[in-house]
Amino acid sequence: MEDRKLTVGLEIHVELKTHTKMFCDCINDPSEIYPNTHICPVCMGHPGTLPTINKKAVDLVLQLGLALGGTVFPKGRSKFDRKNYFYPDLPKGYQISQYDEPLVLGGSLNGIRITRIHLEEDAGSLTHTKNGSLVDFNRAGAPLMEIVTEPDIRSAKEAAAFGEELRRILRYLQTSDADMEKGLMRLEANISINMGTKVEVKNINSFKAVHDAIEYEYKRHNEALDAGEKIIQETRGWNAEKGITVSQRSKEDAHDYRYFPEPDLPPLYAEAFDLDGLKAAIPELPHEKRARFISEFNLKEADAYVITEDRAAAEFFEEAASELKEKTTNPAYGLLFNYFTSDVWGIMRTENITLSDLRLTPHNFAQLVAMVAAGDISSRGAKDALAHMITTGATAETTVTQKNLRQISDTAGLELIAHKILTENPKAIEDYKKGKLESLHFLVGKAMKETKGTGNPAMLREIFEKLLK
Repeated sequence: MEDRKLTVGLEIHVELKTHTKMFCDCINDPSEIYPNTHICPVCMGHPGTLPTINKKAVDLVLQLGLALGGTVFPKGRSKFDRKNYFYPDLPKGYQISQYDEPLVLGGSLNGIRITRIHLEEDAGSLTHTKNGSLVDFNRAGAPLMEIVTEPDIRSAKEAAAFGEELRRILRYLQTSDADMEKGLMRLEANISINMGTKVEVKNINSFKAVHDAIEYEYKRHNEALDAGEKIIQETRGWNAEKGITVSQRSKEDAHDYRYFPEPDLPPLYAEAFDLDGLKAAIPELPHEKRARFISEFNLKEADAYVITEDRAAAEFFEEAASELKEKTTNPAYGLLFNYFTSDVWGIMRTENITLSDLRLTPHNFAQLVAMVAAGDISSRGAKDALAHMITTGATAETTVTQKNLRQISDTAGLELIAHKILTENPKAIEDYKKGKLESLHFLVGKAMKETKGTGNPAMLREIFEKLLK
């Protein structure tokens, strides 16, 4: 097989987080389970109805464009167009979209150039059964943003990483929940070899699927070219179960859609929007927060990715870290990270709750971690205290005191306990002197049981080692 260069461009559709649909007052609710509930004559395309532009949706697109460094209203204005095609879930027989005057041109993410970001309405959804196909128009008319990249992507891994970072930004900006399982974010990959004939893989619903579909197409293209075959321009679908792409139809060009300006909607002009306000409202973005957490809290890069994946979690961690810094000259940020991502998140998963459901405050959490770092409470005691604090909202100090979890670090008291354990376990002494070091763990465990988990295990280990010499 020849060494051929993979070239990928992405088209990403994102349903926006607005209260109503794009051109009518119907509720925009992706979680609605009853078909054809949120519909009206406007989103169903009945004759004589007129669309009205959802300004919130426009604002969300403009803000993302600004966050990615794009040019908003590149011609000073933007307009909507009709994209004509026929499909069962498209009630009008056309889609209101944007063509030659999109809201945003340019920008970049992860070193990959953004071509354009435009706004349109979504189609409905089809459910296929053995008796036929059913159409649900709840999604028809929902505000849909499309982000198109330049063909700058050179690997499947790079494509998946781009999608993951874009999703983080969408969630930080509250542009969309971008839940791929619910279809709120859908990816399409345009794949070619050596910038040759392009094949589009449509409606990919996971980053793993994006990666695998691109890898499959790269292999398929190479094998076809090696066999002397031609690559045809077409649209293909990804079959996750079989791990293959499947031909769906020949690829349309722009002229196939017969675009023309939407006659029922006026153009949008830059001066009608508070662009300065939208830009000022952009929060610290994920890549900026990661870099700062690495330098400020000495986190590993992998840990910084974990903690900044969710904006609320990152803000909780940062507030707790700031509290920890106030309590000690050598704040244990790593310990804070470990307790937060393992114990706190573990309880959240077990109880099926979110961060906002917790009664644990960053201040109380930092107080508990400071006590662990100072040796005032054991790791086991901290876990018990944390579970109580999450459900009651009690402070660390109150919890540790009420539950008698404070760690015993009194040398004299621990030595008395150690002597008692050694007297009761002469065989362990004999085993230790024969070189069986696990007997030391046994003795420390016995002492911890004697103290009901409040003994300082590090000090007990030192005491036993001294007494066993």
